[in-house]
Amino acid sequence: MNSSSNSIDALLKKLEYSFNDIALLNEALTHRSYASKNNERLEFLGDGILNFVIAHELFKAYPDVQEGDLSRLRANLVNKESLAEVAKKLNLGEVIKLGSGELKSGGFRRPSILADAVESILGSVYCDGGFDAARDLIVRLYTDRLASPTDLQSLKDAKTQLQELLQSRRFALPDYQVTHITGHAHRQVFHVKCIIKQMSIEVNAEGKSRRKGEQLAADKAIDRVEEYYRNKP
Repeated sequence: MNSSSNSIDALLKKLEYSFNDIALLNEALTHRSYASKNNERLEFLGDGILNFVIAHELFKAYPDVQEGDLSRLRANLVNKESLAEVAKKLNLGEVIKLGSGELKSGGFRRPSILADAVESILGSVYCDGGFDAARDLIVRLYTDRLASPTDLQSLKDAKTQLQELLQSRRFALPDYQVTHITGHAHRQVFHVKCIIKQMSIEVNAEGKSRRKGEQLAADKAIDRVEEYYRNKP
């Protein structure tokens, strides 16, 4: 949906930032489908700033959390879904400039476009007001998320969870095997087996990549391990 002056004013009020050069904001809101001078470069810049600021805020807030968990927390905060939620609170769908094709296909609701626009705005604020202005905006946008820590265990992928579960019981790591691959080259399906010898557990799963297949197999294996201990005398 192409922007109106009222919508831009509403956005500026929500950002709590006054641009010295409003052209930077206009560029940040311009999708590549709309014009050759678009927000991709600002998005690149904003992505780097966002990752650094969130990393620093987590580093300060959680002095006892280790690097791996900090990385997972950061990834959860800066992923496409989280950024799209920020974009919706800012009503960016009303002000993003999209080409006719993207407009017709509902691009103003697409999470990837919304997420990119948030990063572009962060880049534009940095270019306009410097690092402190960009950092302050990020902290404002993420106040609630930073104040409500996510359960770290839920952020760990299935393979990590399974590994830690087995290590806590002093079992050896699971063995993952690709049993076969089906489908054409561009649409392959990987059939994966996860084996935990000490418990005589074998589970099978399939995914569009080896990694996805292993993750799905690990997820099934976690259920089997927990069942094993529930039924253990």
